[in-house]
Amino acid sequence: MRGIIPALATNIFKPGVSSFPADADLTEAQLNLAMRMIWEQASSRIDTIVVNGYQKRRINSFITSNRTYGPADSSYRDLVSVYESDFGVCRVLLCRSVPADTVLLLDSSRVDVLPLAGRNFYYKPLASTGDYESGEVIGEYTLELRNENAHGVISSLDVS
Repeated sequence: MRGIIPALATNIFKPGVSSFPADADLTEAQLNLAMRMIWEQASSRIDTIVVNGYQKRRINSFITSNRTYGPADSSYRDLVSVYESDFGVCRVLLCRSVPADTVLLLDSSRVDVLPLAGRNFYYKPLASTGDYESGEVIGEYTLELRNENAHGVISSLDVS
């Protein structure tokens, strides 16, 4: 119940630490290296990349040199919503709860939302007044993160 980022201990990548490239800005080489390292040691396939707006724009910039815009085109797109590499096809999700200097790499088959014991959602009627009936929906859920080393995080990236 502490959250995904604090729960990760195995695959933590920081620029310039160990063999991880020292670029302060997120690069495609860093992203691919992190995915490869997770794939090699955990037999896991990353399929979800969760980022804040700043790192989402960095991922979008990976395609800048390959963009084309023709005279008949009526719209211009600079957007990556699916990132495909040798180590997996990943959905790129935007989340304002992820710190701006962080990229979260997840194997979604090993992440689930489950109710706490005996706390599934249920409807509880409250006192009624005449024809007026009221009630509340009650329930408590938490995140289940299986096989901690199947996920990873790239942190301490530049956000300036």
